[in-house]
Amino acid sequence: MLLTAILIGTLLAGIGSVWLAALLSFGVLARYTQHMLSMAAGALLATAFMHLLPEAFESQAGAQDLFMTLLGGLVFFFLLDKAELWHHGHEHHHHQHDPHDEHNQGHEHGRSHSQPPFAGTWAVLTGDSVHCFGDGVLIASAFVADLRLGAIAALAVLAHEVPHHMGDLMVLRQSSSNRQAALLKVSLAGAVTMLGGLLGYWLVDQLHDYLPYFLVVASSSFAYVALADLIPQLQKQLSARQTVAQIIWLFTGMGLVTLVSGLAHGH
Repeated sequence: MLLTAILIGTLLAGIGSVWLAALLSFGVLARYTQHMLSMAAGALLATAFMHLLPEAFESQAGAQDLFMTLLGGLVFFFLLDKAELWHHGHEHHHHQHDPHDEHNQGHEHGRSHSQPPFAGTWAVLTGDSVHCFGDGVLIASAFVADLRLGAIAALAVLAHEVPHHMGDLMVLRQSSSNRQAALLKVSLAGAVTMLGGLLGYWLVDQLHDYLPYFLVVASSSFAYVALADLIPQLQKQLSARQTVAQIIWLFTGMGLVTLVSGLAHGH
């Protein structure tokens, strides 16, 4: 029962987020992208602070140890972000050319529209697969603690992966005009979430005493993505009407997590 729930949750979060991203990127829902960012941020914050952290602190683990784990998790995800930015910056520098060489400049300009997207495609798919694998481990940790928590974590991952996958689809479309091929590639990367779920199930089962720490790491991941990635994208000067809509969607994300929690708890 538990393993089945993990498999269903990770598949819905991994592949469901890709298909929702495709609807937002290619379909009639494209104009709701900013609303989706707000809702994802609300869902992640609610999951981290209202569900995962309280569950971890109800255990026998010491509060100071859990807070240290939370701090360590936030710093780790920050360093991971910095490493990724450095890597992309290094690649960009590597592909730069001599601006004084006009012949070389024209030659490189001709290549710049074909070679970088191809290289970027593999970089995006590899990075996405690793990220999805980590999401699967986090979802499995939540399911092992409580089925209700697992459902909430899967929903939160689905919500925050949608904007991420939208970016992936845009990068892949640069190298190919084939929407179906781009969707298939990103869907396969999303399916890696299930592999992470399987490993997470085995890992947490072997290290059950450390479950509260897994939950805190999951919450630090969700909080970091919301505060460092999603919310900064929403910090723009908007009209009063747009600002109100943004706040409403933020609370909608929190409300959805609470609703799913209530329904799961009821069963």
